[in-house]
Amino acid sequence: MRINKKILITVCLLLGIILLASMTLIRQQTPVQPQQPQQPQQPQQFPKYVNLKVLPKKITHEQLGVVMGHWASALGVRCNFCHYMNPDTRKMEYPNDSKPEKLMARRMYLMATKINKKFFKGEKDSVGMAALMKVNCYTCHHGVAKLDNATWPKPGGQGGQRGPGGPGGPGGPGGQSGPQGTTGGSSSPDKKP
Repeated sequence: MRINKKILITVCLLLGIILLASMTLIRQQTPVQPQQPQQPQQPQQFPKYVNLKVLPKKITHEQLGVVMGHWASALGVRCNFCHYMNPDTRKMEYPNDSKPEKLMARRMYLMATKINKKFFKGEKDSVGMAALMKVNCYTCHHGVAKLDNATWPKPGGQGGQRGPGGPGGPGGPGGQSGPQGTTGGSSSPDKKP
């Protein structure tokens, strides 16, 4: 059976026209909403931080949150430990320097930075913060805010619950660091216990 080429071409053209007409009809039935020009997403703007004495002035909101989170975790505290909360507004006044804990935190950060720079060749990251600190808040605090509340190893090898190096102090069980039995380096190598 032979199909006439003219009829085949005509049928194909008619099917194409019907298909295009039906697509146009469907498109006309759905209301077209005007396109809003897309504006580029602006990063969320945060207020410029004031009264930064040891932290970099160009620190971002996220970076500041990470730093404060590390410090709070290392001391086992919340924001109001260092920062003043106004009792009338029940809001934190972060720039306020009236709490001695905030001033101490600054001094401790500077101390840790100095130790890392002097003994561990501490460098700064792109923001200006000390990068990869070997000594940090947790090195001594281990989740305890005030170190006079911590249980430290007793001199002479009587281990405690917490302190540098974990239970028993540096070097191992009972704070023994070597064959001489010195505790945590408290005696000089020239002296015998």
